[in-house]
Amino acid sequence: MATVVEMTLPSDAVPAKKGKSRKVLKQKKQSSNEANILAGTVVQSPSVVLPVDDSVKENVDPQSQKKSNKRGASKAAKQQMEQSSFEKELLEMQEKLKKMTLEKEQTEEMLKAREEMLKQKEEELEVRGKDHEKLQTELKKLQKMKEFKPTLNFPIVQSLRDKEEKKEKKKADPSKKRPVPPYLLWCKDQWNEVKKANPNAEFKEMANLLGAKWKTVSAEEKKPYEEKYQAEKEVYLKIVGMEKREHEAMRLLDDEQKQKTAMELLEQYIQFQQEAIVNENKKKKKEKDPLKPKQPLSAFFLFTNERRSALLAENNNNVKEVAKITGEEWKNMTEQQKAPYEEMAMKKKEKYLQEMEVYKKKKDEEAAVHMKEEEESMKLKKQEALQLLKKKEKTENLIKKTKENRQKKKQKDDNVDPNKPKKPASSFFRFSREERKKLVEERPGINNSTINALISLKWKELSEEEKQVWNNEAAEAMEGYKKEMEEYNKTAAEKQNNNN
Repeated sequence: MATVVEMTLPSDAVPAKKGKSRKVLKQKKQSSNEANILAGTVVQSPSVVLPVDDSVKENVDPQSQKKSNKRGASKAAKQQMEQSSFEKELLEMQEKLKKMTLEKEQTEEMLKAREEMLKQKEEELEVRGKDHEKLQTELKKLQKMKEFKPTLNFPIVQSLRDKEEKKEKKKADPSKKRPVPPYLLWCKDQWNEVKKANPNAEFKEMANLLGAKWKTVSAEEKKPYEEKYQAEKEVYLKIVGMEKREHEAMRLLDDEQKQKTAMELLEQYIQFQQEAIVNENKKKKKEKDPLKPKQPLSAFFLFTNERRSALLAENNNNVKEVAKITGEEWKNMTEQQKAPYEEMAMKKKEKYLQEMEVYKKKKDEEAAVHMKEEEESMKLKKQEALQLLKKKEKTENLIKKTKENRQKKKQKDDNVDPNKPKKPASSFFRFSREERKKLVEERPGINNSTINALISLKWKELSEEEKQVWNNEAAEAMEGYKKEMEEYNKTAAEKQNNNN
């Protein structure tokens, strides 16, 4: 009986025939199953039911079965390898996409930052343009200010050289040196004696020895040195005090002069601005001293002056050609021909030098006179400064005295006994109290100054009989005050006796 065997075979597998060798198969087209394998999908081959006899079943080759199994395993391994490589490629592509997105974000951020930088630069350029315009306007103002030349006698300011000279004078002047203290005066006298006793002693040892000896000196021996020091100190303090006083006075005067000069400068500057507006296009020439002698002409120019008139007539007043001709003629002239012109030039030069000496002497004399005037003005200014300082001191003393008097009054008021009877008001003050009340009621909101003026007028207008009424009231109050004071004095005396 023939039995039916169910076998699952791949589409490529073909059962081997008994006793016959295999023929070489032609290349077939890829089946759908192979295409699916390459694409990564596996399709199971359909189960084929073949009728097999028992004799065929017995005659199946086991080696062919092994080979077919190996082929199936190798194909499965290939499929797994292809799947793993595909997954790797996917992962790589995903990583690349992530990198691309990050780079895109970074580029966008960079573009934004650049745009912000460009905006900032544009703003800076605008600000710079405005600053440049401001600077140009300021430069124009400064250029105008350079033309401003004030005509002022500025206050005398001590220069650095003057200060240095004063310092040198102070060093040279023995009266302005600080007095030597009594210990050093004594050391000068005792130095030689101590040095003889200790010839090998150094400066430090000598100082220690003198210090120890000074401690043993009595007050009577120290007295002459102290008196000498005190006398020198008094002289020194007087000189220094006078200098300080003069310095303060000069400082006050300088302050006043600076204020005056500042006001004058302001006025002159305002005038200058007004003139500049009117005369913007006009230029002023430099003023020369008319008394200064002119420089003499050289020998060449003396020669050209002689020849110019004739040459101008010949050359139709062409100045350039005349200059060329005179230059060539002067070069071609001999020394004998040039000699008279050189003598003339020498004489004129000597005359010029003499005139310049006279001119310089005059200038020196004027400068000396100016210096004397400045010295006299300085003396006057010092006197003015001292007067100002005296006024200032007087005002300061008055302020001090008023403050002291106020403090004394306060102390007296604090020490006054509250039980002591007060002095009664005078007749005028009694009258003013009542009149003040009436005026305030009649004229609400009136000032105190007007009230006082009205009260004084009314008091003057009163007759003697009307004033007598107020005088009698004041006299009665005064009598009562005197009686109260007598009683107060008695009680105060009794208290003092009891305390004692």
